[in-house]
Amino acid sequence: MAVLIASDLAKDINGTPLLRGVSLKLERRDRLTIAGRNGAGKTTLLRMLAGETSIDAGELVFAKGTKVALHDQRPPRDRDITLREYVQSANKELIAQEARLQELEQKMATGDETVFDEYARLQTEFDAAGGYTWRERATQTIHGLGFTDASLDRQLSTFSGGQLTRASLARALAGTPDLLLLDEPTNHLDIESLEWLEKTLLDLDAAIILVAHDRWFLETVGTAVLEVEAGRTRFFPGTWAQWRKEAAARELALGRAIDKQEKEIARMEKFVERFRAKATKAKQAQSRVKALNKIERIERDPRDREGLAFEFAKPERTGRVIFELEDGKVTIGDRTLLEHAEMWLERGEHVTLVGANGTGKTTLIETLAGERELAGGKLRTGHNLKVGYLSQHADVLSKGGARTVLEATVKQTGLTPNKARALLGRFLFSGEEAEKELDGLSGGERQRVSLAILVSSGANVLILDEPTNHLDLESREALEDALSSFEGAVLLITHDRALLDAVGARTIVLEDQRLHSYLGGWPEYVRVREERKAAATAKPAPAPKKAKAAAPAPAPAPAAKNGGNGGGPKLSKNARKRLQQLEREIEQAEAALAKLEEELAAPDAWDTPDKSAKNTERHTAAKREVEEAYARWEAASA
Repeated sequence: MAVLIASDLAKDINGTPLLRGVSLKLERRDRLTIAGRNGAGKTTLLRMLAGETSIDAGELVFAKGTKVALHDQRPPRDRDITLREYVQSANKELIAQEARLQELEQKMATGDETVFDEYARLQTEFDAAGGYTWRERATQTIHGLGFTDASLDRQLSTFSGGQLTRASLARALAGTPDLLLLDEPTNHLDIESLEWLEKTLLDLDAAIILVAHDRWFLETVGTAVLEVEAGRTRFFPGTWAQWRKEAAARELALGRAIDKQEKEIARMEKFVERFRAKATKAKQAQSRVKALNKIERIERDPRDREGLAFEFAKPERTGRVIFELEDGKVTIGDRTLLEHAEMWLERGEHVTLVGANGTGKTTLIETLAGERELAGGKLRTGHNLKVGYLSQHADVLSKGGARTVLEATVKQTGLTPNKARALLGRFLFSGEEAEKELDGLSGGERQRVSLAILVSSGANVLILDEPTNHLDLESREALEDALSSFEGAVLLITHDRALLDAVGARTIVLEDQRLHSYLGGWPEYVRVREERKAAATAKPAPAPKKAKAAAPAPAPAPAAKNGGNGGGPKLSKNARKRLQQLEREIEQAEAALAKLEEELAAPDAWDTPDKSAKNTERHTAAKREVEEAYARWEAASA
């Protein structure tokens, strides 16, 4: 039986049509993703289904007893309760059943036999709904979304806005609903929590409708798509990627059909104009006129607005080294975030920086961008750098007293008003849109203005902290295209795994107050990470019996015959192959370094300044390759 059937729903906002003819049917375990630009009515539709916003027309039918939970971006109203109390409050029925069961147990203890039947029935219902383990499951949900035990009994009033949003999501999940409505559930989640949420939704025995801008998440979770465009909806059974492919093919076919029809109409009109006045052709011309009047013109569906499209200008050439951090220490207040950190960025390199929330990614790139002082170590920068920094926190738009989008752009870029308007038009601020007050902008609009200013800066090094925040899917894809084709260096922090995959050629992971560099983008890092997990959780080999006077065994070398695990946990076949491959890479890197050092031992290798500089760079790069090879081996064998 269907959990939900919606038929021809309609909604007006201040007398203006927002949604028309919305129809859908959801079975249990269906996961419907809603596609549409910002302002298309996606959030309003979720609130209509949750009963929080009225329906102006149509019919909405739920299966009997359906429990509905909505998570959106509104923070909890009651801030005087703890996180634990707030999340557990989603299970009011279970709390009431527990209390009633305790009352009945007390009555039975006094010899009252009249309550036995009620107790048995209620106990069966309680067990079916999760029994006495529901509190443990609620706590696991809180942990899965990135909270620690220390947070459980903190008042909600002590949490940030992003933490409150995660608390709202935890409450919606902990309530075990039959219909789960999620509006931007991926906001404020780090990648570890995102992956936990994906697995949880895939396992959840409920119907789910979700709105999100994370393409990787949508593809992983969704089983169908509801497309919302200009107030109308179109249902597509299939994954997000399948829908995108079908939509592109549909658009292409429609364009061809329109082109074909326009050519046919042009031929008929030309015939009519040519032969209308000729007696011998007048009858045929009149026939063509009638045929023209009967043609039903093929038209495109109305669009909400044009999509974003932009690119960065060709950057000026920099020195080979952009940044080089040696033995770096990064702190915030009395807390040390990074210690003994080694990091480098070279000309034209696209590097992504990942790590759990709170580990110090933003503080690190603020330091690299010159916004903070380094607490220890050395930071070397190359020559001719022009750094463009996009922060997720600092609000630079209002600097200099700017009130409108146009004023902020003129002040930040130095462009004339006319050139600033032309720039803003590429970022969907055309005409009167450029005169919008900054205070009234949405998060997505503010981010588009910031991107416009960044594009005009002519930067040859881009440092970006969560640049996709508040951007819709089309804008994210436009940013992805622009960054992928940018010829300068990029250092990127984002939780959008599709952007990580598209842009990053090297991945730096911040964990345990250290930086670990991995060649390759996000998929390569995930593979290495999973191999490390597999090695760490492999079943330990049985310990050999000790001889009475046995000497302590020496520590294994990287090229140990057992695959590099030194007799520790038994590794999987793939993990052993990976370690053997890494050991070969170490040998090759060391051999290359030895050969180079032999070459550089010749006196004529250093007889001119140019040779000395070039050979120093070669020697540094060769040593770095050896260090990286050992780092990869250590990470895989950890």
